[in-house]
Amino acid sequence: MTPSREAIDPSLSRQSGSLGRGQVIALLLAALPLLLLLQPYQWLSALGFRLQRAWPLGDGGGIPGGSLLLVFAGTALLALLANGPLKGGRGGGLTGVQALQLERVQQGPARSAALTSLDLRRQLTRLPLLLLTHGASLTVGLESPSASLGASLLLALRDRLAPLRHLPLPVLLATGAGAGLGIAFNSVLLGVTYAVEELCQQRSAALINGTLLTTGLGVVIGATTGLWENSAEAAPAHHAGVSLLVAGGGHLIAPALLLTLGAGWLGGVFTACTAWMARRWSHWIARPAGSGGAALSSPLVWALGAALVISLAAVASDGWSLNDGQLLILRMAYGEDRPGLDVLPWRLLASVLSIAIGAPGGVMHDAMSLGALLAGPLIGDLPPLERQLLVWTGATALFSGACRTPLFCALFVAQIAGNGALVPLLLLVAALAAPIGRWVRADTWNEVQLERWLEAHGAETTEEMKAD
Repeated sequence: MTPSREAIDPSLSRQSGSLGRGQVIALLLAALPLLLLLQPYQWLSALGFRLQRAWPLGDGGGIPGGSLLLVFAGTALLALLANGPLKGGRGGGLTGVQALQLERVQQGPARSAALTSLDLRRQLTRLPLLLLTHGASLTVGLESPSASLGASLLLALRDRLAPLRHLPLPVLLATGAGAGLGIAFNSVLLGVTYAVEELCQQRSAALINGTLLTTGLGVVIGATTGLWENSAEAAPAHHAGVSLLVAGGGHLIAPALLLTLGAGWLGGVFTACTAWMARRWSHWIARPAGSGGAALSSPLVWALGAALVISLAAVASDGWSLNDGQLLILRMAYGEDRPGLDVLPWRLLASVLSIAIGAPGGVMHDAMSLGALLAGPLIGDLPPLERQLLVWTGATALFSGACRTPLFCALFVAQIAGNGALVPLLLLVAALAAPIGRWVRADTWNEVQLERWLEAHGAETTEEMKAD
C-alpha cells in the first residue's frame, strides 16, 4: 500500500523534527539556573517535614502548643495574602502553561494574560506564600510550583536566546514545566511523562490509557498464569523483572482489584470535593461585609475559619493531616504503628481546604496519601512485601483516579517505592482507575482551573473545546 502524500510530506516531518544544535545548547544551559532556582522550594519543603515531625504522628504525647499556633497563624495569614495582595501567586501557577497549549489562546488578550501569569517575576510573589504553606504544614506539594517555575524560566530565556524562539511556544512551555518537575523530584522520566500526559493530554490521553489497559493486562496475565515462565528463555532480562511482580501470590488479586476500584472512585470524589470547596471559598471570600462592618471583616473571618478547621483536623489526626503526605505514605508502607482509616476524612478535609484557599502547590501527594490510607483495612497482618504491594496499589489508584495521568502516576509511585518490578502492575492499576475517576467527576482539578481561567479571560470553555 502506498502511503498518502501527507504521510511522506517533508514539511510535516520538519514540523515534528528533532532539536537543532542551538536549541540543544540553549536547553542544556538552562539546566543549572533551573536547578539553583528550585533550591529554595526544596528548603521550604524540608522545613515543612521538620515541623510536621514535631507532632505526635500517632506515637502518643500531647499536641505541642507552638506547632498548633504555627498551623493556625500561618494558615490564616496565607488565606488573607493569597486572596488579597499576593493573589497572583496563589495556586500552582500552571494554568497559563495549559492555556497556551490551546490554539484559541495563541493570540489576543487571553494570550497576553497567560504570558503575564508566567512572568518569572511572578514566581517571586509565590515565595512568601510557599513559606507560609510549608511553615503551616499545609497539605499541598511542590510539583505544580516547580513545573511553573521551569516554564517561566524557559519563557524568560526565550527573549534572550534566539534558538529557543524557533521552538513553538506550547512545546517550549511544556518542556520547561516537565524539566522543573523532573529536577524537583530527581527523575528525568517523570518530567517527560508529566509534560506528555498532563500538559499535552488532548493529543495523548486516549492513546496512552488505551495502550496501558491492553498491554498492562496482557503482561500481568502472562506473569500470574505462568505463561512467562514457559517462554522465559525468549526474554530472560524482562522475565527476571516480571517474576518479582507475582512473588506475593494470587491471593492478593482480589484485594488489589477491590482497592483499585474503590480508590479510583474516591479519586473522582476527591476532585469533586476540591472543585466544590474552591467554588464555595471564592463565593465566601467575595461576599461583602455587613453594612456596619469593616471592609476586611469578611475575608478575615473566613481566613480565621479556615485556619481553625485545618488546626482542628491536625489535632484530631495527631498531625497526619498535615504536609503533603509523604510521611504518611512511608508509615503505611513500612511502619509498624500505621495510622487508621479514621485519619482519612481529616486528611481529605485538610487537603481540599488547603487547595481552595490558594496554597501554592499540587494535589499529587495528597491523592497518594489518601489512597495509601484506604489500603489500611486490607493490610491486616500481611507480610511486609504484600502489605507494601497493596499500599502502592491504593496510592496509585487514587492518584490516577484524581489526576487521570496513568503513566505518570504509576511511575511516580514506583519511584517512591523504589521497586521497578512493580511498574507493570501499577500501570494497569492506574489505567483502570483513571476512567473510574472520570465517571465520578469529568474534569480534573487542573481542568477545572483551566476552564475557570478561560471563562474569566473571554476564551471558550473546555466544554466548547470538547464539542469541537
